[in-house]
Amino acid sequence: MIDIKFLRENPDAVKENIKKKFQDEKIKLVDEVIELDELRRKTQQEADNIKAEKNKLSKEIGALMAQGKKDEAEAIKAEVAKDAKRLEELEAKQAEYEEKTTKIMMVIPNIIDPSVPIGKDDSENVEVTKYGEPVVPDYEIPYHTEIMESFNGIDIDAAGRVAGNGFYYLMGDIARLHSAVIAYARDFMIDRGFTYCVPPFMIRSNVVTGVMSFAEMDAMMYKIEGEDLYLIGTSEHSMIGKFIDTITPEEKLPLTLTSYSPCFRKEKGAHGIEERGVYRIHQFEKQEMIVVCKPEDSAMWFDKLWQNTVDLFRSMDIPVRTLECCSGDLADLKVKSFDVEAWSPRQKKYFEVGSCSNLGDAQARRLKIRIKDKDGNKYFAHTLNNTVVAPPRMLIAFLENHLQADGSVTIPEVLRPYMGGKDKLSK
Repeated sequence: MIDIKFLRENPDAVKENIKKKFQDEKIKLVDEVIELDELRRKTQQEADNIKAEKNKLSKEIGALMAQGKKDEAEAIKAEVAKDAKRLEELEAKQAEYEEKTTKIMMVIPNIIDPSVPIGKDDSENVEVTKYGEPVVPDYEIPYHTEIMESFNGIDIDAAGRVAGNGFYYLMGDIARLHSAVIAYARDFMIDRGFTYCVPPFMIRSNVVTGVMSFAEMDAMMYKIEGEDLYLIGTSEHSMIGKFIDTITPEEKLPLTLTSYSPCFRKEKGAHGIEERGVYRIHQFEKQEMIVVCKPEDSAMWFDKLWQNTVDLFRSMDIPVRTLECCSGDLADLKVKSFDVEAWSPRQKKYFEVGSCSNLGDAQARRLKIRIKDKDGNKYFAHTLNNTVVAPPRMLIAFLENHLQADGSVTIPEVLRPYMGGKDKLSK
């Protein structure tokens, strides 16, 4: 959420930013906010004047009563009572203006970084760098579920009978590989100085609206019926929520955490749920990383975060590339975002396996995550998040890139300790 003071003083910049995100229908909201903010400030000023007058008259009443001038005191009391009624009306109006302003501000997109490429949608995202040599072997790479089925490692039909589309049973070596990747990713991030955490898998609505836009919330979140609780779509939600309404001493920054969680997503939208695959599903597990830092450090941490994911995939001999999200593909809270994509030998193209985002102070402003410097001054933190690894998609990349001509799958050296020393999976 943008600072109201910034919007008030720079309306044209906010409107231009909306245009860059190709959301022209929101331009009028800037003027609506300015009008509401002006009404709120006028109302507050009148309320403050009444409060000051009330304090002055209260002193006069006390003096008159001490002098025995009861009638005069009663007359002033009547005036104070009249002002109290007006004050009540003003405070109600002020609350109404604030609520309307906040509601609009929540849908005005954050100011994007000047380096973000301008484009309408993900088709205009920009490749940044490739890491590793993409290989297409001279033998056929089957669809990923066929590879899993060759090891008796997946049962989608049974999951469909139990839960419907978008679910699966993982079994045997494939299930073990899934857990090995998660465990390796956990230790990988701990070795890079991040604190490991297992967070709540449900969060309240005030945290949901603090960490994401309304559009994302509607497309992603499952609500628990009869409770003010939502299932998390990623542990970033509860990890950032951990710091809601807190003030952290500046010397304790940065806060760097890596977290494991299951994730639950509706996956509403154009892509839909795959019936025979595990690329887009309702439930999966993920290792995540988040950072809470000083504003001047967020650009540096952004580069560190996406590099962690690149390094993790490269340590498992999987070619990847980074892709910068253009303005039209950025969620409204994001300042800048990179996708990390892994190479698919079967498709002969890259596909998304992680996303790194700098949110600036947008989440911190919504959730009141503040920092106190050595002089006692308070300011909003910057927050960032990035996928370490999400095994369903990771498994696709892993199996395709390590499948051998005889149908076996090689296990990279870094994963062998987590696989009981195995160096390959055999049918």
